[in-house]
Amino acid sequence: MSKFLSQVDSPEDLKKLSLEELPFIAREIRDTLLEIISETGGHLSSNLGVVELTLAMHYVFNSPKDKFVWDVGHQSYVHKLLTGRRDQFNTLRQEGGLCGFTKREESEHDHWNCGHGGTSISAALAFAKARDMKKEDNDVVAVIGDGSLTAGMAFEGLNHTGHIKSDMIVVLNDNEMSISANVGGMSAHLSKIMTGQVMLKFKQEVGQLLMSVPGIGKEITRYAHKIDEAIKGVFIPGRLFEDLGFRYVGPIDGHDVEALIEAFTTVKDLKGPTLMHVITRKGKGYEQAEEKADIWHGAKPFDISTGEFHKKKSNPAYTNVFADALIQLATDDEKVVGITAAMPDGTGISKFGKAFPDRTFDVGMAEQHGVAFAGALSIEGFHPVVAIYSTFLQRAYDQVVHDICLMDLPVTFAMDRAGIVGEDGATHQGLYDIAFMRTLPNMVVMAPKDENELRNMLKTCVYHTGPTAIRYPRGSGLGVPLDAEMQTLEIGKGEVIQDGTDIAIFAYGHTVDWAQTVADKFEKEGVSVAVINARFAKPVDKELIVRYALKARCLVTTEEHSLKGGFGSAILEALQEEQMVHVPVKCIGLGDIVLEHGAVGDQRRDLKLDPEGMFETIMTFYGAVAEMAASGKGKARMIGKEAATTEMPSYSGNGNEAKIKVEQSLNG
Repeated sequence: MSKFLSQVDSPEDLKKLSLEELPFIAREIRDTLLEIISETGGHLSSNLGVVELTLAMHYVFNSPKDKFVWDVGHQSYVHKLLTGRRDQFNTLRQEGGLCGFTKREESEHDHWNCGHGGTSISAALAFAKARDMKKEDNDVVAVIGDGSLTAGMAFEGLNHTGHIKSDMIVVLNDNEMSISANVGGMSAHLSKIMTGQVMLKFKQEVGQLLMSVPGIGKEITRYAHKIDEAIKGVFIPGRLFEDLGFRYVGPIDGHDVEALIEAFTTVKDLKGPTLMHVITRKGKGYEQAEEKADIWHGAKPFDISTGEFHKKKSNPAYTNVFADALIQLATDDEKVVGITAAMPDGTGISKFGKAFPDRTFDVGMAEQHGVAFAGALSIEGFHPVVAIYSTFLQRAYDQVVHDICLMDLPVTFAMDRAGIVGEDGATHQGLYDIAFMRTLPNMVVMAPKDENELRNMLKTCVYHTGPTAIRYPRGSGLGVPLDAEMQTLEIGKGEVIQDGTDIAIFAYGHTVDWAQTVADKFEKEGVSVAVINARFAKPVDKELIVRYALKARCLVTTEEHSLKGGFGSAILEALQEEQMVHVPVKCIGLGDIVLEHGAVGDQRRDLKLDPEGMFETIMTFYGAVAEMAASGKGKARMIGKEAATTEMPSYSGNGNEAKIKVEQSLNG
């Protein structure tokens, strides 16, 4: 049992430890992180890297009165351990357990819900300004990594903070730069001298003295200031932050807890904004994570002694199939380029980059820039494929609208992690992309039923003349055979998997497989079910919609997405446009909820999105439709099973004419 960590149930308990005992609790914290994350999975390397930093913050400041704002929040595990959540830590990222990010509903020590990067400085500034307006006296500290600092929002926050000059501290957790004992030590020393209370008071007094010199006081003061800035520019790598209005302190060794405590104690009472530059090492204390920090960023369950991840036999992941298909397309077409935003491994673009390094662009945590960059590349004759998680593409919505769709540019958006993502929780669920993409002019929105269709859709996108988007889920595919040659699909045309006359299920994306399972269950009950692979959420296949609206007793739509504005909404809109508003339709998807963290399978089961839940929902709906029709109360037209063999007419594009032709055919 941990000797020191077991004594800490709050930050106040931590303060009872001596400085000499802090390295020991740091070691215990790292052991705890390894023990729990090896079982639950989670963000390992980033948390191992901020142990001493987090200890120092809680040792000097008084949380929750003093507010800590963690950028992204994935590095807040140590913070959770020190703020009364140690005994719950084994529930990390599990349903009903601790969130993998900071969450206000979880603890009074968490002041800002997060999961996306670049938001901490803006939030911290608001907390600081609110404190000033309420005449309170708490400190505010934002912790942001060098990766998040590439986000445009972070610079907007820095700029505004430097402008209004509220008292606050921004900790730049730099875990990419190596610290030099000579240069780093010298600059930290000079920074301490130049920003210490004694030096600040001395400079203020000297400035007042110089200003009092008749005639030349202002010129002497301006010249002295230039000398001061020149010295800082030579020795301190923080001139950018100084120019933005911050006092720069650092670099400081982020694994020297006493140095960190001394630095925080020095700057906590300074006036105005301060940026404290801290150098840390990702994966600190676990050799495997130190050597390959990126691989251990979001770790799967693993064996601590060997560093080997627990492997489960599975089919190829959608991400890998996407990467291989993109490489194949780029081999045939030198105009195909790959773009991602700080997620090269997660999106498969790193694999593409090994094959085509000159056609691969990782723009950093800057989705807005990446999308606009793609748009201009397409104007110059290239076809960019922008691979971004569904949840992160939300950050660039204005650019998708303004810089892609309004100009009808041939840019493809590969939206990985669409649907339920599980343990990463609410901030990472990909549950809104159908809605926010299908509303846009010129945009084509599609989703594959399996990994083979993903390849065909990617080729379809690359050869399309306007903007396109494909959504596909996290994890393994179905293990279907892959065609030797990719095919292009007809835009807006669905696929009839199997015919039926009682129920027609229009399934979108990876829910097609579940719909087929549901259909098999119904067949055993004597109910004839058609399964349609919709393929497209925009444009939808109106011919198939009209055909089965007239042929079947009712329609069902399935999607792993929010029902509001999703694929089901697109089907309902199509029926309304064709004046078929009395067709019974049941839309299956997610309601108006915030879906928290948990195992994907469990969440699908609880939401009745798995085959068993879908079957139950549809059976109840179908029973109600049949009862209403039998009583004569329903306006739904009941088509007999004899119509199942009737050949369907082709759809001309005129909704009313097509409806009349289909009705005539069904009525003989």
